[in-house]
Amino acid sequence: MDRVELVLRKYDGRPHRRVTGTLLGDDDHGTWIGTPRGTLVRYSYGWRRLERTRHDAVRLLPRDAWWIAMFTAEPSRSEIYCDVTTPVERTGPAQFTVIDLDIDVMRLRPGGRVVVDDEDEFAHNRHRFGYPDDVVTAAEEAARTLRTALSDGSEPFATHYRRWLIH
Repeated sequence: MDRVELVLRKYDGRPHRRVTGTLLGDDDHGTWIGTPRGTLVRYSYGWRRLERTRHDAVRLLPRDAWWIAMFTAEPSRSEIYCDVTTPVERTGPAQFTVIDLDIDVMRLRPGGRVVVDDEDEFAHNRHRFGYPDDVVTAAEEAARTLRTALSDGSEPFATHYRRWLIH
């Protein structure tokens, strides 16, 4: 299977984080990348620059959506973690890039509680980096859509992702 890199940047172009995984395939929901336990994640912020994942996961890069998602195997506390981003761009033969727009939407275990996080960071960076109005609108709509989809059993958030997680 092919190795691919997912690159997340901030709106000003600086690196945010990157992870290399295995290209699993595509379906109606987008491109699926496997990141098994122990996958190296490179951070461009904070004190932890390199960290290995603690759980098997699969990442979904949807086409033309303002988010990406990571679905994590048990016993991870986070079942689904979505970053609100610009739409995915293929920036090389084995590279995908997005701009992270700060807002995160998660579904937690146990119980399936859905949490929207970092709205304060979004508000701060909206002014700091001068997010255009269309970017603000798209990001806020993506967060609302994700919150609903993670709560109401919409696919690929209900069960569909599990077939990719077991690859």
